[in-house]
Amino acid sequence: MPSIYNRDSLRANVEAATGGKITVLYTAKGQPSYMHVVSAFNADDVEPGLAAGLHPMFMTNGQAKTERFIGAYPGVVRNGELISLPGEDPAASANFDTFLAQARANGPGWGLMTNMDWSGLGLWCRKNGFVPRGNTNYGKSSDAPWETGVRGDGGLPGNTSGIARTQAGSGPTSWRHDNTHAGIADLVGNVWEWSPGLRLVDGEIQVIADNNAASSTIDLSAASSEWRAIDGATGALVTPGSANTVKIASSGTAAYTLVASSGGAFQSMTNPGTTPVAEAALKVLKLHGIYPVGADLGGDGIWFTLDGERVPYRGGVWNYGERAGVFAVNLYYARSNVNASIGARPAFSL
Repeated sequence: MPSIYNRDSLRANVEAATGGKITVLYTAKGQPSYMHVVSAFNADDVEPGLAAGLHPMFMTNGQAKTERFIGAYPGVVRNGELISLPGEDPAASANFDTFLAQARANGPGWGLMTNMDWSGLGLWCRKNGFVPRGNTNYGKSSDAPWETGVRGDGGLPGNTSGIARTQAGSGPTSWRHDNTHAGIADLVGNVWEWSPGLRLVDGEIQVIADNNAASSTIDLSAASSEWRAIDGATGALVTPGSANTVKIASSGTAAYTLVASSGGAFQSMTNPGTTPVAEAALKVLKLHGIYPVGADLGGDGIWFTLDGERVPYRGGVWNYGERAGVFAVNLYYARSNVNASIGARPAFSL
């Protein structure tokens, strides 16, 4: 029995109240963390034709996982650990490496919710016929303004002053990924969340294979040898800087280069190169959530900068309106960026 399990009354009560969808895991320091249990699913079952077999969200270091534990709420920091608790003001104002270290301090198997997790859950939501809303307009939903959460700064919904983060899980069920009280809360809006496993380097798209970024021991530094570019003709993962790798640009028709408007809708990304990115490579990009799977992504946004290393955060923030969403991806800033609007969420794999 892994040490993270403690069959106490809290865990038993949470599981009973949520039909087992949320459980309580315990960190190295014995702190409880509320975790949603995502059962494994196949890629083709959430997006037909995408890939055979298990969605890579459930593949880590060549091992298939029967489930993935995702923080039911945005992370908060207690005693140097990043944990998931209801009713708390989400942690923010720390850079990527700090949040990663705090999540890994929870013990073996712990880390951040990854870019591949975001991609898998986004596809699952879309296939399930429900895409969550959230705090996208200063404490209320921009799409359904009668939906509100409790602001941590004491502000009223819609008041455009202050730090308008809402307390974790304080919104309605429509702010949870499956539209139930046991779903994953606040994926949309509220705070951006650092999401390892994807980056831009001078415009080249680089990824870490499968969901290996979920490993609590993998090197996720800027200099890590785990990073791979994507061959635009075959979709193979290759050494960064190789010929014909997939890149992003704001305009033009360069070979194997996708074009999007930073700050625009992700679903508007195009593939106009004189030698376009091949279908096999587009499927790989879709699995990593960096090419749109359709034109029905609700206006979720994309942001990027084309120089240096840019590490993503996902989901949007409290004042991004329709550009926030489960498919929103922000590759504008470096991993050192710190802002009151950027947080992170713990995750765990056995």
